[in-house]
Amino acid sequence: MDVIIIHGCPAGDENEMNESTRTYDKHWIGWIKEELSSRGIPVSVPLMPHPWEPEYDSYNTEFKRYPVTKDTVLIGHSGGCAFLVRWLGETKQKIKKLILVAPWKIPDAGNQIQEKFYGFVIDKTIRDRVGEIVMFTADNEAEDGRKSLTLYKKEFGGRVISLPGHGHYIHRDMGTDEFSELLDLIVP
Repeated sequence: MDVIIIHGCPAGDENEMNESTRTYDKHWIGWIKEELSSRGIPVSVPLMPHPWEPEYDSYNTEFKRYPVTKDTVLIGHSGGCAFLVRWLGETKQKIKKLILVAPWKIPDAGNQIQEKFYGFVIDKTIRDRVGEIVMFTADNEAEDGRKSLTLYKKEFGGRVISLPGHGHYIHRDMGTDEFSELLDLIVP
């Protein structure tokens, strides 16, 4: 088994690619990577190009550098979920598990870049090629986040886990980088 985590899409450029100031690839991602790596599970966290202006083709170019097999666990956070769902729909790849954390699919009104990134038809047959689908949400997630989860759930099902007070699963909402519920889904 190997794990690939696709980070979310921040609202602004977050000082572009400066590791000390950007947050989009932080939150619980570093913690889960360290926990899995310490257990001998290979983990990749691709740094997606210009995530504040996400573009499917450039994400796909970066993602192709990471082999995906039937034993791969794919994890997406926020906008990263949309990329993974579209990629699975287009490639028809079989995987072990798909975990969507605070999944997002609704563009900001009038944002043409987001409309293009999020404006794809969800492939209902994803459920036929994925061993397990789990989606995390929270009681205090934003309305568009709750609507996004409903869209994904309607199209390909899966189990929903709602954790109280976790918001959009960022450090500010969770109050920690630890995410033991996610770890428990990957390491039984």
